Amino acid sequence: MQTNTAPYELANLKELEARVRQFGELLGEILREQEGLALYEAVEKLRRGYIQLRQQDDPALREALMQFILELDVQAIEKIIRAFNTFYVISNIVEEDFRERERRRKFAHGDDPLLWKGSARRTVVELRDEGVTAEQMQTLMNQLRYIPVFTAHPTEARRRTLMGIQRQIFVMINQLETLDEASDDERSALLRQIKGQIQMLWRTNEVRTRKPTVEDEVNYGLYYFRESLFDAIPLLYRFFERAMRYAYGSHQVNVPSFLRIGSWIGGDRDGNPFVTAAVTRNAIRLGMSEALYAYIERVDVLRNSLSHSTEFITPSPEFSQYLAAINEQMGNRLLAKRTDQLLEEPYRRLLTIMRYRLKNTLEVVRARLNHQQAVLPLASYNHAELFLHELKLIYDSLYSHNDGLLAGRELRDLIRLVETCGFGLYQLDIRQESTIHSETVAELLNRSGLCGHYLALPEDERISLLAELIQRQRLPMPYRPELTARTAETLEVFDTLTEMRSEAGPEIFGTYVISMTHHASHIMEVLLLAKMAGLIGYTTERQLFCNIRVSPLFETIEDLKHITSVLTHLFENPTYQALLRASGNLQEVMLGYSDSCKDGGILASNWNLYNAQKEVLSLTDQYGITCRLFHGRGGTVGRGGGPTHEAIVAQPPNTVRGQIKFTEQGEVLAAKYSNLETAVYELGVGATGLLKASAGLVIPRVADRASYHTAMHEIAAIGENSYRQLTDRTPGLMDYFYEGTPVQEIGQLNLGSRPSHRKQTVRDKSSIRAIPWVFGWAQARHTLPGWYGIGTALADFRHRHPDGLERLRDMHSNWPAFKSLLGNTQMGLFKAEMDIAREYASLVENQEIAKQIYATIRAEFELTVSEILLITQQARLMDDTPLLQYSVLRRNPYLDPLNNIQVTLLRRHREHLTQTTEPSPWLEALLRTINAIAAGLRNTG
Repeated sequence: MQTNTAPYELANLKELEARVRQFGELLGEILREQEGLALYEAVEKLRRGYIQLRQQDDPALREALMQFILELDVQAIEKIIRAFNTFYVISNIVEEDFRERERRRKFAHGDDPLLWKGSARRTVVELRDEGVTAEQMQTLMNQLRYIPVFTAHPTEARRRTLMGIQRQIFVMINQLETLDEASDDERSALLRQIKGQIQMLWRTNEVRTRKPTVEDEVNYGLYYFRESLFDAIPLLYRFFERAMRYAYGSHQVNVPSFLRIGSWIGGDRDGNPFVTAAVTRNAIRLGMSEALYAYIERVDVLRNSLSHSTEFITPSPEFSQYLAAINEQMGNRLLAKRTDQLLEEPYRRLLTIMRYRLKNTLEVVRARLNHQQAVLPLASYNHAELFLHELKLIYDSLYSHNDGLLAGRELRDLIRLVETCGFGLYQLDIRQESTIHSETVAELLNRSGLCGHYLALPEDERISLLAELIQRQRLPMPYRPELTARTAETLEVFDTLTEMRSEAGPEIFGTYVISMTHHASHIMEVLLLAKMAGLIGYTTERQLFCNIRVSPLFETIEDLKHITSVLTHLFENPTYQALLRASGNLQEVMLGYSDSCKDGGILASNWNLYNAQKEVLSLTDQYGITCRLFHGRGGTVGRGGGPTHEAIVAQPPNTVRGQIKFTEQGEVLAAKYSNLETAVYELGVGATGLLKASAGLVIPRVADRASYHTAMHEIAAIGENSYRQLTDRTPGLMDYFYEGTPVQEIGQLNLGSRPSHRKQTVRDKSSIRAIPWVFGWAQARHTLPGWYGIGTALADFRHRHPDGLERLRDMHSNWPAFKSLLGNTQMGLFKAEMDIAREYASLVENQEIAKQIYATIRAEFELTVSEILLITQQARLMDDTPLLQYSVLRRNPYLDPLNNIQVTLLRRHREHLTQTTEPSPWLEALLRTINAIAAGLRNTG
């Protein structure tokens, strides 16, 4: 996972190196004590040997190391793998602590230029200095809506049990850094505790013994709220408030609660048969349970602290009036057994009633989780707005008698949490593939006698029919038991939308995302199904209502090229226009990075997505529609990953207008949100990126130079052709991929609930999902989805134009989109290792073809490195991000033996499968290498 690294350009890397070495030595002690000297010496032999090979290639030494690996038995191999994996985990924690301490140091320094890129203070001051007035900043803040969307990840390689241990190690290392004045005994005691936690890492199985369920994945997502987000969210707002005061003075710019957390976990049913309607209901109830429990805890804190007595204060009239009414309604009965003290402590009295109502609401949610019928009692909440209203009454009342200092602490933080999370915790998106809806609608129309040949209709006739049916007052519905199982399940999902909106509040769902949207009718089909479930209809006053927001997802290169025709067809339809107005006139459009990159390569994907954003905004402007773009980014470069702040700022000028939504893949959640300190940072740099990119709403933003677009159009076309030449038109490429990477074995690792292929056992690029496509190439150290085709494209452009190099350097210096692309590409190249990739190529059955393909890939790799260094004028890749460069360089000597071990195990495992049906003795060790290499690379798919 690549995180934002700009703050650390001047970091003291020697200090980090010493700290990594210190904890590596602790691990070495544990290995000697727990496993004996032989294992320790084996690990050291491999580590030092491959470090030596990095410094100078020695064929004899390389052969000796490979022979040493071949002579190891499976038990020794497993322990060596686990040792390297444990080292990666520890070094990742040390790096994260180092980054956090660097940020604290810069913040404490208090000098604006030294604050990190993406900090709230630096961003707000830069905008002020550009001419953004306090009034304009308020306009910007009022339109801000930042929505990271958590997703489950089919190749997520971490266990929650281990994450808890890792959190403890992070906290202890952080404590160690603050013990400057401590005695040697105190430091030694803390080091012993850290060693104990590292020993627990060693004793805990890093590989799951069973495949996780969707509910496991839901709980995995909830973990981050408990561990960091409930505290990080209020801190995010506090940092923004401080930045506004610093730049504009007190009380000039109000910071609204602009953050919303989205989720796909439990709602994304595209290709996952385990995400049923029942699972979706459970996902929502689990989120509600987490939110309500957190609020109860915080209300308890407020009850203990807000002990104001009416002998010394006079609450506001609004508060007193409300308390009197709630006392009459339920308080006097609920508090009958309490002492009279609560009669003179008004805030405690109301908070006690609020806690009781929260507890009752939580009990109903938990009963429903246990499949029990439960009805909310009178003394409960049926929505978060009332609870929030009560908190604000207390807040305003405290201010009324000059206790604003107390109001601005825990109470203010709780208000922020409720405004951000409500009772639902997150907004759940539903996703399904378009053909499911088409076939469902076809069956319903056929069985109800409305249309017997829907799927054969031309697109215009489909749209007309769907629009007419949506406008009807009533629709005939076929008898449910007559329907096929898949149609019944699809209808149940829409029924669940209706049910859970009533149960969890109208804001519980984000959007209904349609993957593989090829036609406008795909959106209208979802709206017809929503109509049948009562989500669309007319009030008694004949007012149209629409309680669903639909987002088309454009994924492939071909889909991106058809955005204008699909959306124009949709926006021209009067029925759709009316439904859009009824739902708030906001059109969300999702753009898929993963499939477009797998389909046409990183250059074509980036450029087509860049242009697609401008197309969408131009269209929605034309029709007077507000638009929010939803970016389906992955964690790795090959799936649209990269630093969040830079990615948002690099969007086309004037296409980010206060709102942005993007996926946070399961593989990056641990890196971003396991620890409070990092979570605040990640939320902050994303939100400031949004603020900076949205500045065009209040001050003029210069459009991209036309010459940049002309150049990029040419470069992208060459790059796409080069990528397709390899992946689509090279005989044997898919055999090379399946046999020369561990992608087949990845499917046997208990990583996620969703299958890795759309079509099982088909060696076809269209059948494999984008995530395992990227994961397989990464494990085999090719990483080609993140860079292939760029070298050919840049070199070709440079040779065609006499001023080509000058133009490319100008684009890199002055065009954020191009700079971001080349920066992310450097990460993909830096994690590739062509000598190791050659070892994986030796696994391919047809060696003649394999050698040709490998030679093609290596030539493109070397060309791409050369071209990027020429343009960026760097001596080495990633010279402009020294901490990240150091981090990857430090891991390589530990990854090299693991990759060679994995190649050996792949060969043995596959040979075993050709000879017998008995379980492979090599499989478990092989799966451990997949986990370990993913941890070392800091990404999966």
